[in-house]
Amino acid sequence: MIKVGDKLPEATFRVMTADGPKPRKTGEIFNGKRVILIGMPGAFTPTCSMNHLPGFIAQADAIHAKNVDTIAVTTINDHFVINAWAKSTGASDKIVFLADGNAEFAREVGLHYDATERGMGGIRSKRYSMLVEDGVVKALNVEAETGKAEVSSADNMIKLL
Repeated sequence: MIKVGDKLPEATFRVMTADGPKPRKTGEIFNGKRVILIGMPGAFTPTCSMNHLPGFIAQADAIHAKNVDTIAVTTINDHFVINAWAKSTGASDKIVFLADGNAEFAREVGLHYDATERGMGGIRSKRYSMLVEDGVVKALNVEAETGKAEVSSADNMIKLL
């Protein structure tokens, strides 16, 4: 599993644009920037939609005031699903929604688990938040249980900034 001090590996996310889905490499998103990345098991899932993401939406201005360039969220969903989720939250102007549909990023950083027995289609992202500066992990908060959003919460991340 990735740890504080490690550089993020090169991986490709998908984002929805006005011209359709487009690939975005980790370097484009993280290099030369201060970014909070939130990893969640899935778009539209209860803890993600009702507990975890809302805190980052509500605290977005306070987070940006602490010299954070970007707040991004990733799930192992395709770009159509994550785009629908972004629209449903109304937070596309505050949060960048990154689809990791093939779990490429989650596997590369070792922040994945097998959710097959829970009926969630196989590999999912663990729940976490991380602070990344110029592509290097400066803080990493991984939940022991995916159904909780405590150590990876916006409030906890703000304390670390």
